[in-house]
Amino acid sequence: MIRPALVSDADAIARIYNHYIRTTFVTFEETPVSAREMAARIEELDAASLPWLVMEHDEQVIGYAYASKWKGRCAYRFSVESTVYLDPAHTGHGRGTALYTALFAALRDNGMHIVIGGIALPNAASVALHEKLGMQKVAHFQEVGFKLARWIDVGYWQMKL
Repeated sequence: MIRPALVSDADAIARIYNHYIRTTFVTFEETPVSAREMAARIEELDAASLPWLVMEHDEQVIGYAYASKWKGRCAYRFSVESTVYLDPAHTGHGRGTALYTALFAALRDNGMHIVIGGIALPNAASVALHEKLGMQKVAHFQEVGFKLARWIDVGYWQMKL
């Protein structure tokens, strides 16, 4: 089941995200996020009328996807950056595809024009997900991040909605 995120989901969302903060370079955050901070992020996107979705399985949040502003300047208002994370125990079963499909539909309904996905590279699974949904690579920045004692490239994929 996919539904809009609630502030009460913040603890579960933080648990999922903190796994990736602690153990991977797919996010450039390095300090775990509290449930309170995650709740504030959910409220911020809600106030901006941007979608944040969660996926439940057996009444537990197992993943989430959201869109945030691409840039702060007004002319960018129809472009957003997408994000998706799944509980590691629930990857590889099409759930990321389902979350992104629902997110992109919500973005179209909200009148968004462009969705952009940033991917820390290498990350074959994330590249495959973005390209499966019709996104095309438009940029590659070398060694722009440093985490877990290594330099990390970032690629950007985009799609017209």
